[in-house]
Amino acid sequence: QGQLVESGGGLVQAGGSLRLSCAPSGSIFRVDAVGWYRQAPGKQRELVARITSGGSTSYADSVKGRFTISRDNAKNTVYLQMNSLEPEDTAIYYCNADLRLSRGSFPRNYWGQGTQVTVSS
Repeated sequence: QGQLVESGGGLVQAGGSLRLSCAPSGSIFRVDAVGWYRQAPGKQRELVARITSGGSTSYADSVKGRFTISRDNAKNTVYLQMNSLEPEDTAIYYCNADLRLSRGSFPRNYWGQGTQVTVSS
């Protein structure tokens, strides 16, 4: 309970698409704000996209118009649709979320284990 699991990473050619998913590993009450981060070799981890509990979204300039973050509250799952992928998007992608483990509990912040995205030129 209270762990995040990412899936959907892989190897894709430039111009291709991938969809990442992030969900709690067990049963929880609710997922609040969620952010997708990425870290390329030798670089700092950066925020790629974020979605609030109400569905408001924000994006890094480098992915605007190409990436879309969305959520399915019934499944407690957040997605990152990545289109027009570029070699510069190659990184480990991490999900970060505020989870309410039970009704009335305060949100706690969790990180997933990361999923590798590799874009070949």
